[in-house]
Amino acid sequence: MIDFTKGVALITGANKGIGFETARQIGRQGYVVLLGARDSSLGGSAADRLQAEGIDARFLLLDVTDRTTIYASADQIESSFGKLDILVNNAGTGSPLDGSVGNANLSEVRRHFEVNFFGVLEVTQALLPLLKEARSARIVNVSSGLGSLARNSDPAWEFAAVQMIGYNSSKAALNMATVLLAKELADSGIKVNSVAPGFTATDLNGGGEGAQTVEEGAKASVVAALLPEPGVTGSFLGREEVEPW
Repeated sequence: MIDFTKGVALITGANKGIGFETARQIGRQGYVVLLGARDSSLGGSAADRLQAEGIDARFLLLDVTDRTTIYASADQIESSFGKLDILVNNAGTGSPLDGSVGNANLSEVRRHFEVNFFGVLEVTQALLPLLKEARSARIVNVSSGLGSLARNSDPAWEFAAVQMIGYNSSKAALNMATVLLAKELADSGIKVNSVAPGFTATDLNGGGEGAQTVEEGAKASVVAALLPEPGVTGSFLGREEVEPW
């Protein structure tokens, strides 16, 4: 029997790093957290760790570049819960072969877009019907300050030297999707926001010596996922302030 009373949250790329910590913090608020991951062993182990903490966590086989797993996940959520309250599009990728416009490996640039933009787009399209079944759903697109045109245009910005055309531009495209989807869903009660976690110590940046912790990095995603009414939509939220587009 479907239990419509439980709040249900799906976090993609949730077997480690910011995604895992986001699932933990949302789960502590009483939500069923679905840990989307492309590796069954890692995803299952991550769910087990959260279950040991008393969180209702469940692994969901989901590769954002594999539409078979995307729509199978949507079917599974529909049959188990009949709705989805929170979608955190957290899965993302980076690469040492990314770089400046004149030097980046184009295959890697395309791969960045497949994961960071097209993957998010397809996951969101597949799950929109279930999000519309929830009373007041939230969509969180995990972007980056590196996706901000305003930040990248400022030579005094602390990360101005980080010129990665694949990563930066795929996150900028993701921000555009946030703006347009928020307009599309303006009358639905669903709020859509991008978030910038900040420079966080994760595998994506090699551990990030001197960076903030994953607990701190998950803050923006959790705040946007649990946004009360009334709350913003179509915004770019950092840990402490609104980010410029």
